[in-house]
Amino acid sequence: MEETNNKFKVFLYISVWVIIWGSIASLIDLPFLKSGIYSEGDLGQYLTFSITAMIAIICAKNIFGKINL
Repeated sequence: MEETNNKFKVFLYISVWVIIWGSIASLIDLPFLKSGIYSEGDLGQYLTFSITAMIAIICAKNIFGKINL
């Protein structure tokens, strides 16, 4: 039972980080799209989401090591 509970907590932890990453990436992306720096689907948008994903993964791994799940 404890292992199932632990797996669920890890699943929730990852899900929250995906939501955080998507929200932050979208907030960064919006001004670039509105100002015409790049268009939807361009390399710039790919880079914006990729870089924020890498940062989110690093933060999630560091925080995961400090909490007890």
